[in-house]
Amino acid sequence: MAVAALMVLSSTAPVHARNDPPPEEPRAEAGIAPGANPPDSRPGEAFADPAVARLQSAAHEVQRELDGLAGEIAIAEDRLAGTEEAARAARYERAAADEAVAANQDAVDEFSRSLFTAMGRADEFRLLVTAANPEELLDGASLLGRVRSAQDVQLTGALERQRAAKAAEEAAVEQERLAASRKAELVRRNGDAVNKADAVSAELRDPIAEANAAVIEQQRRQRDRNRETADNWRAYLARLREAGVEPPPSASLRDPARLPAGMRVLKGHDGAAQAGLAQVGFEGQRLLVLPKETMSALTAAIDVLGKPYVPHDGGSGPLAYSCDGLVSAVFGEAGLPLPGSAGEQLARGRPVAPADAQPGDLAFAGPDRYGVQSVGIVLDRKTMVVADARLAGVVVADLPAEANLLGIVRPSLGKRDPVAVPHRQPGELKWRCGGVEAEPRSRDSGEAAGAWGGYPNGLIPSAALCSMGRGSHVLRCDAAQAFHAMSQAYAREFGTPLCATDSYRTFDLQVDLYRRKPALAAIPGTSNHGWGLAVDLCGGAESFGTRQYRWLWANGPAFGWVNPGWAREGGGREEPWHWEFAGPPR
Repeated sequence: MAVAALMVLSSTAPVHARNDPPPEEPRAEAGIAPGANPPDSRPGEAFADPAVARLQSAAHEVQRELDGLAGEIAIAEDRLAGTEEAARAARYERAAADEAVAANQDAVDEFSRSLFTAMGRADEFRLLVTAANPEELLDGASLLGRVRSAQDVQLTGALERQRAAKAAEEAAVEQERLAASRKAELVRRNGDAVNKADAVSAELRDPIAEANAAVIEQQRRQRDRNRETADNWRAYLARLREAGVEPPPSASLRDPARLPAGMRVLKGHDGAAQAGLAQVGFEGQRLLVLPKETMSALTAAIDVLGKPYVPHDGGSGPLAYSCDGLVSAVFGEAGLPLPGSAGEQLARGRPVAPADAQPGDLAFAGPDRYGVQSVGIVLDRKTMVVADARLAGVVVADLPAEANLLGIVRPSLGKRDPVAVPHRQPGELKWRCGGVEAEPRSRDSGEAAGAWGGYPNGLIPSAALCSMGRGSHVLRCDAAQAFHAMSQAYAREFGTPLCATDSYRTFDLQVDLYRRKPALAAIPGTSNHGWGLAVDLCGGAESFGTRQYRWLWANGPAFGWVNPGWAREGGGREEPWHWEFAGPPR
């Protein structure tokens, strides 16, 4: 065979090995919409290693508990605010009642003295001896009665106000007691939250360290496998040169009956001659001869081994690739243009029997219920080059198992009229390039998608991330590339690139932030910072209304960057500095 079969890829899964914190203290903002804690719904097989999947599941359980505790604390805070307001109102009413009683006390005392000393007789006698006629006597008696009635009402009102004042005072004391009790309860809950966060941090320290060690070992093995493949390919090219073989163009190999001089047919599993390739003899050995275009495409694919994987659109390089983007890019550059999606590549490609697969053929993976979810470039009977979501990069991986192999096509044979291919069945998760691809959480607000690749939030390997051009900050590669372009446009307007204080945030850093600031920080494993899809900005962009913020508001979406709805002014949790990559404009 042209490329030797290589060791089976280890199942241990990388996680992010570099834990260098950003140069500035990260803001303890949520990084996610208020009240949202979307679980990572990907099944275990979507992860690069079952151990990492178990770690993710355990972390989610801890996140759920922390989220529940945070909700209880929020309820306690609301109740505390209500009891404090009630206590203030009760105290105000008590003070007002006391003032009313004090203001009327002198008049009440004087009225009481007059009742017990004169009992009103002096006033009546004086009226009797001074009245000039009967009418005057009657009028005076009536007036005197009205005065006495008003005094009685005044006395009764004062006494009622006094009783109300006492009741208000008792209510105020009770409200103060309740408020103090609720405040003490909240303090205890805050203490519980901090203790819980401390416990989580301690519990996860060893698993995270083990996962980091596993990633280092897995990445080492993957690099070894990639390097061995590249060495084998270079040895094959050298052998062709030594044999004096110049790979012919694909058109000259499509008819096995009319091969270039010196080349012989290569028979398939059924004994029939295969189209699109040939073989030559050299020093007692048979050498496979591939078309020039296929050779160029394979060489280009091997040259980008180790480049990061990126989901969604924009995976055609040169910084990062998706599985179908890699295939389209390398064959297009080699002169064999292919459609952009894996489904179209299978629908338009000319098939060959799986038993006849040769280097440079395309292998498509399912199963049927997921549709055409991945494509790789065949190296030999066991391996392929593929941009793999679970392994977060362009890697040498095993060919799909027979049950998941949807077909093999040979690009050098040209295209055919499109045929029907499997499509994702209703209710199935969207699988792409070996991993589950999440949809954006909120299209209306432009919030970034969550889970991607084969790793949990905050446990993404460094090999899967790219520099965003500002210090040590890194993001998912398509987000990093878009940020860099936006920063260049920003610099043309303001004279300096965009300033950033935070980008990708590791899981242990999220735990540490939550431990120290449980009321402000996101529940660990939920922030879009942990997916490499969010940044915190500075240099004027961190405040609403500034020229910098207004520029970003007007121009950011053109680069795929948005201040999500919940973080906008009046959006529920205002964070003008927090921007998320929502993908290329639709």
